[in-house]
This record gives sequence, C-alpha cells and structure tokens, in this order.
Amino acid sequence: MRKFFQIIFLLIPICGLTQTDYKVVFDLTSKDTLDHKALLRWVGEISNANPEAKLEVVMYGQGVHMVKQGGSPVEPMITKVLQNKNVTFAVCAVALKAQGIAETQLIPGIVIVPDGIYEIVLKQKEGWGYIKAVH
Repeated sequence: MRKFFQIIFLLIPICGLTQTDYKVVFDLTSKDTLDHKALLRWVGEISNANPEAKLEVVMYGQGVHMVKQGGSPVEPMITKVLQNKNVTFAVCAVALKAQGIAETQLIPGIVIVPDGIYEIVLKQKEGWGYIKAVH
C-alpha cells in the first residue's frame, strides 16, 4: 500500500504539469464559415475544460476573412473568446496584403504576425500541439 501512495505522489506533479502546459496552435486557411464556427467551438470547449490552456489561432490564405471587422458572421464569438487572456488570434501579414485587407479592418485584439506558416512552425518547435481547422 505504501508503494501505491509513493507512485501517486510522484504522479501528482506530472498531472499538474500537463494541465498548465496545454498549448495548441490551430491552422485556419478556409473562408468557410462552418470551419470558423467549428474552430470557435473547439477553442471554447478547450477553454472551458482547462482555463489555463494556451491557444493560438493562426489564419492565413482565405482564413484571414474570419477576423475582418464587419465582414465576419462569427465576429461576436471572436470578440467574446478574445476576453480570455490565454487565447490569441494571429493573422498573417502576407495574407492580409494578398487579400487586400488593411490592419484597420481587423476585429480589435487581433495580432498580426509576419508569416502565418512560420508562426505555426515556431509554435510547434516550442512544443505546441497542432490542429488543422476543418469541419
């Protein structure tokens, strides 16, 4: 019995570590609002299950339309999710330029990164999990 408690005692720090090190980067390239809604649902579910989880949504290609102010049907949902300090929405500067979207046209709170793919690669190098956002 003593051995059992020693094992449990040793596992407690590991369990705590996995809870605080929950980091996921989402890859969104789609203009499809069904993909946007699914992504926001996943982010919300993870945040509710683990409020300490660090989540970053990286948008490039057609995905940048998700965060266009006044043009995104999921704008209210994004605004709500952005209230969580552990959730970041990062949009690719190259994709913004290619889509003709100015920084001033973005929903407030959106972060601009130089290159969306490079941002994802950096996150993976730092140990973040990766999810391609498609429904």
